[in-house]
Amino acid sequence: MSLAHDLEALAIDIAREAGDLARARRDVGVAIAATKSALADIVTEADREVEALIRSRLKAARPDDGFLGEETGAESGVSGITWVVDPIDGTVNYAYGIPTYAISIAAVRGEPTPESWETLAGAVHNPMTGEMFHAAKDEGAWLGDQRLAVSTDVGGAGALIGTGFGYDPSTHAGDLALVERVMPIARDLRRAGAASLDLASVAAGRLDAYYERGLQPWDLAAGSLLVTEAGGRFGRAKPDGSRRAPLVVAACPAVFDELAAIAGLA
Repeated sequence: MSLAHDLEALAIDIAREAGDLARARRDVGVAIAATKSALADIVTEADREVEALIRSRLKAARPDDGFLGEETGAESGVSGITWVVDPIDGTVNYAYGIPTYAISIAAVRGEPTPESWETLAGAVHNPMTGEMFHAAKDEGAWLGDQRLAVSTDVGGAGALIGTGFGYDPSTHAGDLALVERVMPIARDLRRAGAASLDLASVAAGRLDAYYERGLQPWDLAAGSLLVTEAGGRFGRAKPDGSRRAPLVVAACPAVFDELAAIAGLA
């Protein structure tokens, strides 16, 4: 077995256990612990507890690896492998009882920044549906034991496109203006509220494309590998030195170039 395959198996096992914990905590009620970047950007006590579980399991299995988590930040390792973790992607959905949230775990090699890392393995698990999306580099993307492939022909009605909006109110006008530019190539838009699941949906052919500005490394680490291993394309604009967060576009090949051009990815 390859290193990537071993990392994938570990990510799957831990994501499933973390998902069980997240669901159990949701069943007994959610306590809002704090806000993050904006008042609407919340963190629950469950986020912290789930991340602590993931971190402890990874530490026990691979003590030399680094860690980058949404809630607890970064810890360097000596192996060259870093785990990039979003303990509950879609926290607002989670807090409101909307069954669209996920545990996202990825193993990357190199500096733990999207511009320089190589993603080796990842898992995205929705505890509410039981779906486990997973991938290892050069070994395909999977939903359980079903191999995934992006859509191939969007047809004359246009592409079904997913998107999201940041929590910073100052970005909303620009987001809405971009929606207006995207709509001529869209059959319709979807806004699920969990980036990792949006990326998994592109990999599974449930969406033809997805774009969003403002994703953090843990939002996209596992999902981007799902997309590329399923035959799709993934692009992330380089930070430009401004306060604007980078833009991400993921899509089947038939849609990617046109959507990237409209979104201003280049």
